[in-house]
Amino acid sequence: MPKNKRLSSLGLHTVNGNDPIINKIVFDSRQVEPGCLFAALKGVSVHGAIFVEAVLDAGASAILTDEEGASILTDCKIDALVVRKDARRALAKAVSLFMEKQPETIVAITGTNGKTSVATFCRQLWNETGIEAINIGTTGVEGSWSTSLKYTTPDPIKLHQILYKAASEGITHAAMEASSHGLDQRRLDGVKIKATAFTNFSRDHLDYHISYEDYFDAKKGLFERVCPKGKVGVFNIDNKEIKNLADFYALNNHVLTIGYNETADLVILNQKFYPKNQDIRFSFRDKIYQKSINLIGAFQAENLLMAALLVISSGQQESNIFGILEDIKPVRGRMELAATRKNGATVYVDYAHTPDAIEVALKSLKPHILGKLIVIIGAGGERDEGKRPLMGAAAEKNSDFVIITDDNPRNEDPSSIHQMIKNGIQDNSKVTVIADRAEAILTAVDLLEEGDGLLIAGKGHETEQFIGENIFPFDDFEQASLSAASLDGAEQ
Repeated sequence: MPKNKRLSSLGLHTVNGNDPIINKIVFDSRQVEPGCLFAALKGVSVHGAIFVEAVLDAGASAILTDEEGASILTDCKIDALVVRKDARRALAKAVSLFMEKQPETIVAITGTNGKTSVATFCRQLWNETGIEAINIGTTGVEGSWSTSLKYTTPDPIKLHQILYKAASEGITHAAMEASSHGLDQRRLDGVKIKATAFTNFSRDHLDYHISYEDYFDAKKGLFERVCPKGKVGVFNIDNKEIKNLADFYALNNHVLTIGYNETADLVILNQKFYPKNQDIRFSFRDKIYQKSINLIGAFQAENLLMAALLVISSGQQESNIFGILEDIKPVRGRMELAATRKNGATVYVDYAHTPDAIEVALKSLKPHILGKLIVIIGAGGERDEGKRPLMGAAAEKNSDFVIITDDNPRNEDPSSIHQMIKNGIQDNSKVTVIADRAEAILTAVDLLEEGDGLLIAGKGHETEQFIGENIFPFDDFEQASLSAASLDGAEQ
């Protein structure tokens, strides 16, 4: 582990000039040890400054806080107090300096949808060329070594522990997801990122962000604050807001663009779809390529090609990378084929949980399906309520039949969530509600006739379901497989 360091070497200076030696950095008062730096940050319900007296008694050597925290600590005697306007950013920078090691090449991907796929594809492309690499995000840490994560973008202490371990074990490349929460809370501000990417943008997380504009501003933080100059940015310019950001970013950085837009550097020219794969034709740097890839959905081709540009921009030869696209495997829980019935009907699992993601997933799946397309959707409890009817409308518009079920209702009334989704559906003959998710999946699989397809949307790779205060094991992929096997076995 890293050596002890003077507080000043972490870019932190106390109000009285004291400069203690720091052996650990924490922001959880339960993890305080003698000699540590405690970051007293503002939380959802309380400010960490209220725990300072207790952490000093436990032996903390220094306190980092913001101006609000300093006002709370007016009457508290602290030998080493650091007050910063943006304490979260100061913490991220300090942890980076304390931990020292990071993989040599790190790329970060933001966007409403596609982050996990792009990050995973980057890691796979690097691995295929013999490079030790990991991806960090919603599916945990995967690649040359793996571990689970609680959040898409971990807190800066956990994140830098991961990066330190990776670098110490000889991992030279990492692709990480940059969530809007992580960016807003400055979790990535100490990461040495070489290249960035913006996949797409649509409504999400308005339970956290105060507006659509605030949500976009959080995403922009990756480019304007974390990586403002001398970097590489890859942008999908089919979105007007992202195109405008790309134009701005190009003033101080090297920019590569991708999309169906003919002005992009990489233009997707055509796609041909089959039950379990697709052909893509695209142009890049005045050369046309045609490849067969083992991915379902037009949007996954976009994600794979964006990953290719990130990998190329970080030092790999385009001919080598484009030559191995056909070796890339689907991402767990991302338009993943979960089961095929004996009659040829197919069942897919996807993480789509926003109106735009549901629309894109269904539109992308439709060319692979000759018969009718059924979709199962739900919505997470205690999250953005405004998107629920929009999800219902997107599902109705782009499928032949909709089954509404439980996602992760948490402490919210599931029937209320179902009704909000159903309010967005105009034709009641095209929808039914089956609250129990396992029953919904079994029912949908049973409805499938020859040539039909089913999309189970919302949970993707997740293996748990949150109902009330309880957490139950639940895996959409596994449930789909069991349903198909049970039904086909029963028909023998």
